[in-house]
Amino acid sequence: MSELIISVSGLRGVVGETLTPEVAARYVGAFADTLPEGPVVVTRDGRHTGPMVAGAVQSALMAMGRTCLDAGIAATPTTGVLVRHLGAAGGIQISASHNPPEYNGLKLFDGAGRVIPAGPGQLVIDRYRNETPNWRSHDQLGRYQTLEDTTTAHLAMVAAICDVERIRKRRFRVLLDANNGSGSVLGVPLLQELGCEITLVGGEPDGHFGHPAEPTQENLASVLELVQKAGADIGFCQDPDADRLAVIDESGRYLGEEYTLAICVDHVLRHQPGPVVTNCSTSRMSQDLAEKYSVPFFRSKVGEANVVDLMLAENAILGGEGNGGAIDPRVGLVRDSFVGMALLLDAMATRSEPISALADELPRYAIHKAKVELAPEQVATALDCLESHFSEATSDRLDGLRLDWPDKWLLIRASNTEPIVRVVAEAPTEDEAARLCRETSAVIAKG
Repeated sequence: MSELIISVSGLRGVVGETLTPEVAARYVGAFADTLPEGPVVVTRDGRHTGPMVAGAVQSALMAMGRTCLDAGIAATPTTGVLVRHLGAAGGIQISASHNPPEYNGLKLFDGAGRVIPAGPGQLVIDRYRNETPNWRSHDQLGRYQTLEDTTTAHLAMVAAICDVERIRKRRFRVLLDANNGSGSVLGVPLLQELGCEITLVGGEPDGHFGHPAEPTQENLASVLELVQKAGADIGFCQDPDADRLAVIDESGRYLGEEYTLAICVDHVLRHQPGPVVTNCSTSRMSQDLAEKYSVPFFRSKVGEANVVDLMLAENAILGGEGNGGAIDPRVGLVRDSFVGMALLLDAMATRSEPISALADELPRYAIHKAKVELAPEQVATALDCLESHFSEATSDRLDGLRLDWPDKWLLIRASNTEPIVRVVAEAPTEDEAARLCRETSAVIAKG
């Protein structure tokens, strides 16, 4: 990417090219200007560029008169917990999520410990682009403070949503692949608290990823056989900032990220019925489960902040995204791989079933994804053509165009950073999902 990637929740860029200390400082200055009085928590995901970016972020906060609470290497959901626990005005996680090592970025949190929603996020963007930060004079600078204990509060909140003693009795063997990101910082203590025997892969949070950062089946090929070799009951695979969780079953089969949320939904609804929220590109497994347990189901626009907005509006008991990000408001309003670990282990312990059985009893679907080159000015016409072409489907313009049939769906959304549209289809079989994407591409090509 030749340009900085900016969204309402933060920014990402290639360090030394689009993301420089100056860019980071100006962006943090813009963010600090929008916050109420109070300190700001700063964390990072373990990337080797993190200390440099952190230096710029911390300097900018102090130059804005803010107390900087440095929590060092920590997971993104831990950042949210710390913001609330410490009564901070906001937080900044230094992370590029699943992007390659040359990237880094900044994710912004408000005082509620959630990724900032669209309105405040757009205000930060406007200030960054149009205003110079109001740097304070020498006698008004903020302070720097290192936080010694960054995990206790988060661990206690995650432990509270599961039956710790029941899990301990099972003595689960768990392989944890943190991929040299921040996930091991809390992942290891949590699994120890739950009485698990741990095989740790990529536990050093130095950003030297053992495999590509996104926890997809292709990227985790080297980890699949390790689960079998370790005799593990389950494999947990995190992305670098540990807000996403992919799962490998005891046979070394990749269950993936979609199943993380779906199994969590099934487990929670068995014991506590209530509304569920996912975004419009997440597998319909969660919708099917909501219907099975006769609870309300709601679908948001793509994006964590949009899911959280709808969860709050509908008083949801669980929500998330199909990228392995479960959101449990009992712990926080952030996608949380540790919530996923605890709920999956609790489900296995409660029902005395292996993770493979819990996955196999869920509705079976296949998701296929594609990209189609399309200029931004042509998107509206393309969506109209697709809506007409698939006239038998129920259409929804909540976020791009979503088309629903009784057993499948199709989503077409324009990229915010490239002249393309992203096409996602889910159907009972891979062939049918792929066919939907091909047919969509053909309709777009005809214009």
